[in-house]
Amino acid sequence: MADMIKKATRESYGEALVELADKYENMVVLDADLAAATKTGMFKKAYPDRFFDCGIAEANMMGVAAGLAATGKIPFASTFAMFAAGRAYEIVRNSIGYPHLNVKIGATHAGISVGEDGATHQCNEDIALMRTIPGMTIINPADDVEAKAAVKAAIEIDGPVYLRFGRLAAPVFNDADTYKFELGKGVTLKDGSDVTIVATGLMVSEAIEAAKQLEADGISARVINIHTIKPLDKELICKCAKETGVIVTVEEHSVIGGLGSAVADAVTECCPVPVIKIGVNDEFGCSGPAVDLLKKFGLCASNIVEKTKEAVKLK
Repeated sequence: MADMIKKATRESYGEALVELADKYENMVVLDADLAAATKTGMFKKAYPDRFFDCGIAEANMMGVAAGLAATGKIPFASTFAMFAAGRAYEIVRNSIGYPHLNVKIGATHAGISVGEDGATHQCNEDIALMRTIPGMTIINPADDVEAKAAVKAAIEIDGPVYLRFGRLAAPVFNDADTYKFELGKGVTLKDGSDVTIVATGLMVSEAIEAAKQLEADGISARVINIHTIKPLDKELICKCAKETGVIVTVEEHSVIGGLGSAVADAVTECCPVPVIKIGVNDEFGCSGPAVDLLKKFGLCASNIVEKTKEAVKLK
């Protein structure tokens, strides 16, 4: 994938906000003094009267977003995932989730790939936290095309949405002319009969590469892109479980409470098969270059290949 165009999904987020502004005049954007990093600065420049910098006060920002939503606005509250899901969790739960307000949370800089910012900023728990809030939709796009489509889908949903974006540039593998985003529906990127690799976000491109390597070794791997963690495409997951007999999940998130846990929950109900989870184990991250950290924590094609070969033996 070296020849592919790469782009960080946080960039896509900023661009999508600007693209949607004319159509949705009641849309506003909030940020917590991070507009340059979250890329909401693009919206601020184009629509200064509809942009609100709430300062380094994320919990307060979520409260302001809730108030704006209660008046009929569609607020996009933007900050790093660690602060959106972590620091502001109680406000998101009680002031946005409980009254089911129409707030969209744009969480950037998620996962280990935040890199040099270190463990304090590498949020590997956000999906788990947001999954526990009743009625919260969670979308984790894999590339630029999907990220822009996800923002457009989010604004059409009546209720809270958690959008997860990355700092690191990701390969753009979807075709903007043909791609269709369907909320709650997984995407089969490659068919296969021996094993299913279910990936989300930054790990989807790694899963595609791993499947190519596995094919060369005689293992037919199906690859599924799950962009909507909640609601999960249980129908597709169960179909894959029945047809391939084993599932490997891959996510730039803790193995506790994220995609892997959601898939395991679904499989347990419909078709119990082995589910091997690849992600950040029960540990904190550390500071370092993003690409090096992804390899260190096994979030790379080579480790997916190794774990998948082990998973196939469990059938």
